[in-house]
Amino acid sequence: MTCTLDLYTDYLVSSTGPTTATGLSRLLDGALSHDHITRWLSSTSLGSPALWRQAKPLIRQAEAQRKPDDFAVLIVDDSILEKAHTDANELICTHYDHSQQRFVKGLNFVTLLYQAGDIALPIAAELVAKTVPVYHAKTQQTSYQSAFTKNEYVQQMRRVAQQQVAHRYLLADSWYASAENMNLVRALGHDFIFALESSRTVALSAEARAKGQFQAVQTLAFPDEQPLRVYLRSIQEAVLVTRQVFTNKDANQGTFHLVSGDTDLTQAQLTTIYQRRWKVEEYHKSLKQNASMGKSPTKTPATQTTHFFAALLAYGKLEILKLKYGIGHFRLKAQRYTVGLKAMYQQLAHLTA
Repeated sequence: MTCTLDLYTDYLVSSTGPTTATGLSRLLDGALSHDHITRWLSSTSLGSPALWRQAKPLIRQAEAQRKPDDFAVLIVDDSILEKAHTDANELICTHYDHSQQRFVKGLNFVTLLYQAGDIALPIAAELVAKTVPVYHAKTQQTSYQSAFTKNEYVQQMRRVAQQQVAHRYLLADSWYASAENMNLVRALGHDFIFALESSRTVALSAEARAKGQFQAVQTLAFPDEQPLRVYLRSIQEAVLVTRQVFTNKDANQGTFHLVSGDTDLTQAQLTTIYQRRWKVEEYHKSLKQNASMGKSPTKTPATQTTHFFAALLAYGKLEILKLKYGIGHFRLKAQRYTVGLKAMYQQLAHLTA
């Protein structure tokens, strides 16, 4: 018997606890040794092409069945899997977590997610590896940084995705709302909807931009709460900016700005389309809780990379099962756990009878 990707991802989907080579060996009654599984993790090379091979048949089927007024979007976001107790290396290192406003030790990754209808599948992903040494003369210490920024990873993935899937918009939070990303999306023949920092400056006309007359988005007046056509510094054509007012849990009000290259959208359309970005948050949650992403004690960059991409493929298997049987990821895992719990209870009752 040989360890395979299909076997390993089934193990990740099935497991409710730590996913170790020893655990998989025991599950298979020793048909595979834990050393064999560890060697497989070390020697197997996985990356974005494996994600695309899994997603392509499902996406092509969805494209054939899509209604004329439906469209797909691509969503980009990054996340950090905290690994505080794992030895540091080029992958497990310190990253700034914007959601927590602090530095954390863990695995940082960027995903390009395809979303259309009920489908949400990763078609590309990159691990942020800090391999470039940077010497600090003041402290006389050396730190490490990635050879590419997360925005550069996104641009690489977007160029590849251009050849793979038909879509209308790229959705992202404000971290990716750079002029370079906006210009690239437009150059590739698509549009974008990004969150926009309230301090970002815009001009109200092309003439005002030429004269250097810019003002912060937070100072703009939105008549009748409708979007405004404005100009950014490094974007040739006009963009659409809108403001949303929301109430926090503590009853305080906040504001949220969106920017889009599609200047024909209404306020309602902008809001509705951007809400699809929430799928990437659901993806991150399911990846970590249902696909055993953070439950492996792998110690080397090679085994950590294999396990990471295997977890993404395990998420894809859950997504395929969801579409086939109409059962969500968390419900499916809960049902399988209940089946195992009942079997254990019955065996215990038999042993104690």
